[in-house]
Amino acid sequence: MTEPAIEVRGVTKSYGRHRVLTGVDLTVAPGEIFALLGPNGAGKTTLVNILTTLIRPDAGQARVLGCNVVAEARRIRSLIGVTGQFAAVDRELTAQENLIMVARLGGLARRAARARAEALLERVDLVPAARRRAGLLSGGMLRRLDLAMSLAQTPRVLFLDEPTTGMDTRSRQALWEDITDLARHGTTVMMTTQYLEEADQLADRIAILAAGAVISSGTAAELKSAIGEEYVILEQPGSEPVQIAFDGTLAGLRAVTDHGVGSATISVRRPTLDDVFIRLTGDGAGGESTSDQLAVAR
Repeated sequence: MTEPAIEVRGVTKSYGRHRVLTGVDLTVAPGEIFALLGPNGAGKTTLVNILTTLIRPDAGQARVLGCNVVAEARRIRSLIGVTGQFAAVDRELTAQENLIMVARLGGLARRAARARAEALLERVDLVPAARRRAGLLSGGMLRRLDLAMSLAQTPRVLFLDEPTTGMDTRSRQALWEDITDLARHGTTVMMTTQYLEEADQLADRIAILAAGAVISSGTAAELKSAIGEEYVILEQPGSEPVQIAFDGTLAGLRAVTDHGVGSATISVRRPTLDDVFIRLTGDGAGGESTSDQLAVAR
C-alpha cells in the first residue's frame, strides 16, 4: 500500500481559550491535488501552518511524506515548497535574482542555480520579466514568481495558500496550468482557495473544514451528488420559472411533464460546489462571482 503524502489524525490547536482545530482527520495521496475549503475562522491556514512546520499542534499527529511534523520538522522543510497568501519575494531584486538566491540557499552551485532560475522563469511564463525588479511586477506576475521560488528545490509536496487571490482571469488560468502540470509530474499539491471554480477545476479531492474539523470530503462530483437531486427549470412566456426536482427516473419525468411543457424553455440545474458549501456550512459565497467565490478561513 502506498504511503500517504499527507496524513492528519486528531489534530487540535488552540490559541488561549479559542479552539481553532478540534480534531482534524484527512489523508492526501501522492500526486494528488487536494483542495481545502472552509468559512472564515474554520482553521485552514492554521492546519497548513502545522503541516509546513510553522506551528506545532496541541494534540494528534500529522505526517508529511511519512515524517512527523514535530519530530522531523527539518526533514520536512527540505522536501516541501510553500506559497503563502502574500508573495514572499525581495522586491529590490529582479525576478531572476530572486530565483537564483533561493536556489543557492537550497544548496545549488552558482551555475546550477542560474540554470534552475532560467528553467523556472520559462515554466511560469516570466522570461520577458526576468531582469525586471520584482517591485515593478504586476500582482499576477508576483504570484507566479512566488510559485516559481517555491519550486526552486523541486518539492515533493507543495502547499498553496490562496495562490490566485488578486489575479486576473488570464493569470489565474495560467497558474492553474502550472499546478496541473506539477501534479502530472508527481508533485502532491495541497491548496486553500477562495474560488469554488478553482477547486472544482483543479482538485482531485476536496475537504470542507468547519468549526475546526473536516465535515465532508470527496471528489467534486461526490460532494455535489450527496446534497440532492438535479432540477429541471421550465420557463413559460409571461410566467414565473418553475423548478422541479428530477432524479432521472420515469416518475421524475412524469413530474416534469405534468407541469405542461408546451412552449416552455427547458434547462437543467445541477448542484454546484456553492450549493454544497451553503448546505454544509450555512455560509454563502460572495465577491467577484456569486457562484464561484467563497470566503476562506484564516
